[in-house]
Amino acid sequence: MRIYTLRNHLEHAVEALKDGPHPEKADRDSEFLLLHLLRKNRAWLIAHPRKELSEEQQDLYEEIIRRRLSGEPVQYIAGETEFYGLPFRVTPDVLIPRPETEHLVERAIQLAAEFTQPRIVDVGTGSGAIAVALATHLQDARITSIDVSEKALAVARENAERNGVSERMRFLAGDLLGPVAGEQFELVVSNPPYVPEADRASLSVEVRDYEPGVALFAGEDGLDVYRRLIPAAYNVLAPGGYVLMEIGYRQAEGVRALLAGSGFEAIQFIPDLQGIARVACGKRESAAPVVK
Repeated sequence: MRIYTLRNHLEHAVEALKDGPHPEKADRDSEFLLLHLLRKNRAWLIAHPRKELSEEQQDLYEEIIRRRLSGEPVQYIAGETEFYGLPFRVTPDVLIPRPETEHLVERAIQLAAEFTQPRIVDVGTGSGAIAVALATHLQDARITSIDVSEKALAVARENAERNGVSERMRFLAGDLLGPVAGEQFELVVSNPPYVPEADRASLSVEVRDYEPGVALFAGEDGLDVYRRLIPAAYNVLAPGGYVLMEIGYRQAEGVRALLAGSGFEAIQFIPDLQGIARVACGKRESAAPVVK
């Protein structure tokens, strides 16, 4: 006999997900996915534990649970997530925005206050999470989003429109800062690929098997993209401008050397909540360009 009540359906989903890659998230994931299916909030669920699902809804929920059991991230299943208090659409063409990246947004907002109408370029924009968050909080900024993937740019455009900032943004396809060569900016921001290839096997199944590898991996030491991005950022920054980049675990000293070698000064690192260096920041003091 099929089970139709929400309470019993949740109990069975939790038991199923306990055999999945993250059993510790079974309760949270089963509830989140059911609420997504029903387009309801948790308060409604608590008030209606004996509500019945239709057979169609039950079939859909069982399929959703099977997808989660295989390791597919709940954000891709739902097609959306939240970042910096804003709603974002996400697809397998873009990385899922992480809370750690909010440290980059916070520091960029602080530094942008030094300029009247800051020109900001987000390199490897993906879902547009960084760029859209900055556009939302910096009303006078003009923001350019660049990504090598046209599919990612389509998602970023949708998120800009969804959050009402598309009129102050532009979206360009290309590699790193190539599409804006010859222009100048006050801020260059980026969450580039920085995972070493050697770490591939140690990643969770959600990341390794579902998120786009081109946005994750960057050579043997994870610094390949920084080696190209940092000197390119120096060349497009106006004097007094800043580059801000998310970095990986134990990459601070390598990134510091690359920043200093390209002429950046006032180099600093912003830690995450675990005290790990998460954001690298450098300032262009000199007016003379570095060509590499």
